[in-house]
Amino acid sequence: MSSTPTPQRAPGSPRTTGAFRRWMLQGLTDRSGSHQGPHAHVAEKTHSWWRVMCLTGVDYFSTLGYQPAIAAVAAGLLSPFATIVLVALTLLGALPVYRRVASESFRGSGSIAMLERLLPWWAGKLFVLVLLGFAATDFMITITLSAADASAHAIENPFAPGWFHGNEVLITLVLVALLGGVFLRGFREAIGIAVVLVAVYLALNVVVILVSIGQIFVHPIDVTNWWSAVNTQHGNPLVIVGIALVVFPKLALGLSGFETGVAVMPQITGDASDTDAKPAGRIRGAHRLLTSAAIIMSVFLITSSLVTTILIPQKAFQAGGPANGRALAYLAHEYLGPFFGTLYDLSTICILWFAGASAMAGLLNLVPRYLPKYGMAPNWARAVRPLVLVFTAIAFLITIVFQANVDAQGGAYATGVLVLITSASVAVTLSAVHKKQRKRTVGFAFIALVFLYTTIQNIRERPDGIRIAALFIIGILVISIVSRVQRSLQLRATSVELDATALEFVTADAAHGHIRIIANEPDDGSKSEYQKKNSDERRFSHIPQKSKIIFLEVHPADSSDFEEDLLVRGIEKHGYRVLEVNSGNIPNTIAAVLLQIRDETGMVPTIYFEWSSGNPISNMFKFLVTGVGDVAPVTREVLRESEKDPKRRPGVHAS
Repeated sequence: MSSTPTPQRAPGSPRTTGAFRRWMLQGLTDRSGSHQGPHAHVAEKTHSWWRVMCLTGVDYFSTLGYQPAIAAVAAGLLSPFATIVLVALTLLGALPVYRRVASESFRGSGSIAMLERLLPWWAGKLFVLVLLGFAATDFMITITLSAADASAHAIENPFAPGWFHGNEVLITLVLVALLGGVFLRGFREAIGIAVVLVAVYLALNVVVILVSIGQIFVHPIDVTNWWSAVNTQHGNPLVIVGIALVVFPKLALGLSGFETGVAVMPQITGDASDTDAKPAGRIRGAHRLLTSAAIIMSVFLITSSLVTTILIPQKAFQAGGPANGRALAYLAHEYLGPFFGTLYDLSTICILWFAGASAMAGLLNLVPRYLPKYGMAPNWARAVRPLVLVFTAIAFLITIVFQANVDAQGGAYATGVLVLITSASVAVTLSAVHKKQRKRTVGFAFIALVFLYTTIQNIRERPDGIRIAALFIIGILVISIVSRVQRSLQLRATSVELDATALEFVTADAAHGHIRIIANEPDDGSKSEYQKKNSDERRFSHIPQKSKIIFLEVHPADSSDFEEDLLVRGIEKHGYRVLEVNSGNIPNTIAAVLLQIRDETGMVPTIYFEWSSGNPISNMFKFLVTGVGDVAPVTREVLRESEKDPKRRPGVHAS
């Protein structure tokens, strides 16, 4: 028989007595590892892969709004060459890596989940927390940078009100607030909105680029002037290639969107024959999504970089210039007039703003998936709306600190993107090693080294990115430690199941009016071990000789895990009845099993312990790290926190 504890409220969460609190914590009804984010494990409605591509595309494709200008600032006249290197790295590096991630992490957890599986215990948890810090950097800067660039497009529009100028920060804050409002309201129609925005935006970009290419054919002197300037400044073709290789890390913003691409996988409609363990149709759809997005973006990156570099004077890209952060918009106004240019600006503003929505969805996917499950965030962090308020407040702070400057935020954004892609490359390399795929191991290892080089170069040239990421990492680690300590006395079992034999043991004793359980730390499993334990507890705890007893043994597992599904097995050893369960947190597990026995039988059980030796302070730290420590008093405290009614609380005796 199996059941899941169903308390009136989740331990650690606030009481939802008021209407506002009920609305804020809507859906927060259990302690399980599930969450309500936009990419939760089970999607309410799935969609064709190309529609889901538009959801991740609002982040990926929207970089066209600022990427050509950033490339021009970073590489100057060599921008097209550096962009070709970026495209090669996209198609030959990031794409195969994330196709592999999609095949092995198809529940929307991405590469972080792969590394979590490959690196267990505390080392794995700490590594995941660091990666979450970089992911938070990526997604938070996506929100603020995209909103800042959207405000830049609005301000530079010829029809914009005069008061827009000088109020970039205010406009950006309004856009961020509107984004937060959308998520407080709900996000169910996101894919439909994304499809419209991406279709319109890409169509307008096609028009701008084709018209610009036409201008190049009409005025071939522009190409001649550009090529002459390249040869004058750099001369040797090998030098040009070398410089392009050196500067392309600055263009890393063009790689954003891949991690989001695998995060949205649960939204993809699979085949009727798909199973939870092997959703072949969903994986195939994700491969099509990633490949199509990469090819589309590569074409736009190369053509946009070429036309903007040839047709726009270099000084226009500098800070305060009319093409700074909006190169394609500059061409739209220049060659298609103010009305089409305004339409292009509006579409750019919308998709950049909605790119922040994609990033917010990514945050709401990652944080509830890991931190509450690790015990490293309050239980309310599973709910969407409180997290939206937290992330919106952080976005406000970032916007004010950077004064809504796109260029100033580029380093932090690129750092987050590159670290995530590098970690994904390492994850698929380790996966290939584990599966003994020699050729793929070599290929993925080479890709990982290339991305590692790119990341290091980006950090060296723009150290502000790693400093910002470090603040996020430190913040996450501090919050995680404090939360883990505060939640240490909570019940951690998401479910408790007694197998048939275990249930038979406890129901038989309940029929005799008492359920007496002796906690036993497993040793050699010999008959003498159980005889001595039985004799000592009956003597020192005054258990009647004729009263039946059941041993309860918790076999150590990963102590870094916080939430667990517990299976209690009933076994007979040397004529003694034993309940066995595997867990990394002994006192919390014993408390959960006792409460489950009470609920199954209707009888409040009593448990008997032997006092632990050692310093209480060291025992406390031992409990926090290893899940053991001084078991008896901690078990009692967990029961006292979980069951307020003393009459229904299992008894704890120590002797």
